[in-house]
Amino acid sequence: MEQEGFIKAIGHGIQDMCYIWAKEMRNAFSDEGVLIFCILVPLFYPLVYSWIYNNEVIRDVPVAIVDMSHSHLSREFIRDYDASPDTKVAYYCDNLEEAKQLAGRNAVHGVLYFPEDFEKRVYRNETSHVSTYADMSLMLYYRAVYSTAVNVANKINSKIQISRSADFTNQEDNVTANPIKSSNVAIFNEPGGYGNAIIPGVLMLILQQTLLLGIGLSAGTARENNRYKELVPISRHYMGTFRIILGKAMACFMIYCVQAAYITLCVPHFFHFTELSDPLALWGLLIPFILAVTFFGMTLSCFVRYRENVLLLVIFTSVPFLFMTGVSWPLSNIPGFWEGVAALIPSTWGIRAFISINDMGATLDEVQKFIIPLWIQVVVYGCTTFLVYRYQLKLTRKRAYSAIENIKNKALAAKTEKGTSTETSDTDIPEEEAENQI
Repeated sequence: MEQEGFIKAIGHGIQDMCYIWAKEMRNAFSDEGVLIFCILVPLFYPLVYSWIYNNEVIRDVPVAIVDMSHSHLSREFIRDYDASPDTKVAYYCDNLEEAKQLAGRNAVHGVLYFPEDFEKRVYRNETSHVSTYADMSLMLYYRAVYSTAVNVANKINSKIQISRSADFTNQEDNVTANPIKSSNVAIFNEPGGYGNAIIPGVLMLILQQTLLLGIGLSAGTARENNRYKELVPISRHYMGTFRIILGKAMACFMIYCVQAAYITLCVPHFFHFTELSDPLALWGLLIPFILAVTFFGMTLSCFVRYRENVLLLVIFTSVPFLFMTGVSWPLSNIPGFWEGVAALIPSTWGIRAFISINDMGATLDEVQKFIIPLWIQVVVYGCTTFLVYRYQLKLTRKRAYSAIENIKNKALAAKTEKGTSTETSDTDIPEEEAENQI
């Protein structure tokens, strides 16, 4: 009998879990907020973001020239600078103030300033300077303006070195200009563009942030719709902690397995970004990553009282989370405290692992140092999720029983006021009826 009861309890638990899973799947497509953030945003936002950086580099960035030298050497510098594919000389200005006004109107994104003694200092065997001002609103502008100026300066420096040397052959001139020959070979990011460097991290962050928003919106909706404004509703299907957690987690996992496959495989292929990922290593990363983010979001959902709260809680963290991964900011410059905070976020390990797998062709064994922390987060955040929902379930039951007692007391008080006899006043309304009234 005990074994039959145990098997029957397991069967009821599985039925309740499937009921919760089906309900969460329906909510994902019927709730407009969840539909937008969990279905539509992961489908279209990566396309928009990748399209912006698809060109990898910016060509013909307009630059203003302030030439106070008016010398042969400054004109040669300007000609070579204008001949570069990344920049073009758009304006000649009489002073820096005029160039500043052009930059303020976004007519130019960079300024080159040649002082009056630019050529004189070179002929006096002194170091001369060219001041470069770049628009920092977009790093691609800065890169085009500054790197082109450096390349042109190096070219002119080589010519000056050759002209001052006592060489007699072209071979000696080459050695004088380049005593140490170097070759720049891109191993992973072959185009050397910003898109290949930043997009993989952004794609994984989109997966995390949209999943957190979806879980938070669902939790806010549940609190607003439930009778006692609690996370867990009063229902016979929600009477076990494990069935609640597994039902909700299974719905998130199924939806985001599809979204993760689309974002990590299809989006880089559409825009011809670097693709060196091994399928085994990729799924070995995505499974713990999705589970860690799911349990992380379910833990945070206990702080969501209203649907709008999750937007304030999640959206503003996108940029800090990206910086803390070390993709767009050197890890050596991140303080120890923030490194500790970053270790608690699933995207930190997910982004680092995905860049290694997708951009560098790493195998599953080679990214174990990132996979193991994700599995640790799955266990830790799974336990915190259990504690949160266990507490919410007890709180819901407590309020339900309190409501039942209030209904019984009101019924007893009503009978007493009507002069009900002592024999009949002891008769309480059935508990099932009280629960139905709730």
